[in-house]
This record gives sequence, C-alpha cells and structure tokens, in this order.
Amino acid sequence: MWHSGAFVRNTVVSFLAHWVFGYGSLIWRVDFPYHERRRALIRGWARRFWQGSRDHRGTPEAPGRVVTLIPRRGERCVGLAYRVEADVLAHLDHREKDGYERTEVDMHTTSGACRGITYVAPAGNPGYLGPDRLDAMAADIRGAAGPSGSNRDYLCQLAAALDRLGAEDAHVYALAARVKALEAEAGRGGQAARRVEGG
Repeated sequence: MWHSGAFVRNTVVSFLAHWVFGYGSLIWRVDFPYHERRRALIRGWARRFWQGSRDHRGTPEAPGRVVTLIPRRGERCVGLAYRVEADVLAHLDHREKDGYERTEVDMHTTSGACRGITYVAPAGNPGYLGPDRLDAMAADIRGAAGPSGSNRDYLCQLAAALDRLGAEDAHVYALAARVKALEAEAGRGGQAARRVEGG
C-alpha cells in the first residue's frame, strides 16, 4: 500500500525503498508518501530541544527550539519508522535543511530490526542552541513562531504524539508542562493587573 495524506493506492513496492526514522515533527506532520509505517526505537540516542528553528518555528532574529538527537549511552528514543521511495529523501532533505544531516541508525521496530537513516542536527551547526535551564527553554518555545506555526504548537503536538505512542520522554513532557505553567502564571498576572486597574 502507498500512503499519502490525501489518498491510498496500490503500487509495486520498489527495491529502492528506504527506512526513515522520525522522532520530531515527522511523527505527527507527515507530508510525504510512504509504503509502511511502524513504531520504532533507536538505542544510544536522546531527543532534546537543542536545535534552533529559524525557518519553520521561529525566525533568524528569534529562533524557536526544535528537537535533535544527541548521543547518550543507555538512552533510547521512540518514534516512527517509514519505508519510503528514494525520491522522498529529496523532499525530506529540503524540509530538514536548517542544520540537519542524514545519519544512519539501527531501528528496532514492531516487526523486527532494520537499518535506515534519520536527520540529526549536530552540535556546532549554525542553528544549534544547545542546552539551557528548563525555564529558559520553555520561555523560548512559548514566545517563538515562524512560517510553519508557533513553537508552542510544535512542542504540544510532539508531546501528544509521543503519548499516543506510549513513549516515555521526560525532557519533552517536562518542557510541555513548564510552558503550560508559564501560560497559567501569565494569565493570573493579567487578571491581577486588570483587577488593580478596575479598582
């Protein structure tokens, strides 16, 4: 079966198909056709909001924060594996162009192991932001937006998608909770200011 966001049709599966591991927006924003999709995990990698987004969820002046993978012994990252035609990679290369590089990984899926690629934004690329305090990263995410939408929406969509997959990711869930807490604090502050103004 050949899947796209708008249609499904029968096709001959090409021997040139590739496996791609999605761990960020590729989990919930699928804008490419694929033959097959499986829940998958990769070992030795951790998902972190350490990459700046200057073209999708932020701007060059105020970049948002999106996920990349960092090598981390003993960690594992859960996402989705897609089997795609070779020409889909050109689309993904363009989508992930701001600092991301193709990286080969071993995936462990619901139907067995396979080797494929994922997109990693390594430390030192021009958009790399690196780690920061939880409050600082949450504030960055809460305030940033770009051509693809708000950075907050990216974070919340990812957290919800991981929850549906039954994936544990303390980093993502802590950021989502802190962003919501900051919004609640801002809402209470605004209400207090209006009460003062109203006497």
